[in-house]
Amino acid sequence: MSKRKIAVAGATGNVGREILNILAERNFPADEVVALASRNSVGKKVSYGNKELTVQALEDFDFTGTKIGLFSPGGSVSAIHAPRAASMGCVVIDNTSHFRMHDNVPLVVPEVNPQAIANYKKSGIIANPNCSTIQMVVALKPLHDLAKIKRIVVSTYQAVSGAGKEAMDELYDSTKKIYANQMLEPKKFSKRIAFNVIPQIDVFMEDGCTKEEWKMKVETKKILDAKIEVEATCVRVPVFNCHSESVNVEFENPISAEQARKVLDEAEGIVVIDRPQEMKFVTPVEISTQDPVFVSRIRKDPSIKNGLSLWVVSDNLRKGAALNAVQIAEILVKDHGL
Repeated sequence: MSKRKIAVAGATGNVGREILNILAERNFPADEVVALASRNSVGKKVSYGNKELTVQALEDFDFTGTKIGLFSPGGSVSAIHAPRAASMGCVVIDNTSHFRMHDNVPLVVPEVNPQAIANYKKSGIIANPNCSTIQMVVALKPLHDLAKIKRIVVSTYQAVSGAGKEAMDELYDSTKKIYANQMLEPKKFSKRIAFNVIPQIDVFMEDGCTKEEWKMKVETKKILDAKIEVEATCVRVPVFNCHSESVNVEFENPISAEQARKVLDEAEGIVVIDRPQEMKFVTPVEISTQDPVFVSRIRKDPSIKNGLSLWVVSDNLRKGAALNAVQIAEILVKDHGL
């Protein structure tokens, strides 16, 4: 049997480091793991379990003999190097937004549409969805199977870790400055993030939506069901890690809160904590670094026929990015012989 060599591109970033952590935690069956980043990072050390890997240059790396590449180097970089790696026989799982809506690239959440992974042979690339989309469709798939979703209205409360380390630093530094009665000019965000919320994630589009909101709409259709209508408002909040979502769902068929709670409680990758009278509901602080998608506050929406509302929280660096990619890689090994 040939040696199973794995490459992690973007290994010095938030998601890349988390991918390396999760590969080690889950004892991913790799004979060799290679850390790749830009030439500026060559020679740096990154952790892989109890080992340290020396970073190599993505631009110069020969992917021949590499089975799987887990990419998170940024969209413009993936656009160049993911097809290059795929042309050398490496199956790429790409965390950027660049390939998500390409017809020949499957967009995969293992708990929702694992069967789509088989389509990787069309391009050699599998796309990892947007972090906010992942946690929502994980929570909604069991409900869709039970009562068929017609429409989703979602408002997100997204942590700054989703915008990278510099964004986390800006929240920290801005908060400190305010306590010292000083101001920090925002760089990563359009407005001050400390003690504030910003109803903008990514750029604004011609119709007034942000690109993040557009991603949630089109990705949900591609992953879950093309007939579902989605309206999203995406907001950056002064939280370091874990995205939260208020999700309102209209179904074609009747569904009670009790039925929803039961089917979600039995679903893979979901933890239901929903006893609000006892203050049993989840917040980002409590679930950071955990793998599941957490669901709370499941309740009937009496304003529409067959409506439910729910609160969904997940670690955006883990299930929203790194863990989802590693789960796809595990299926490639288990079911597709890579």
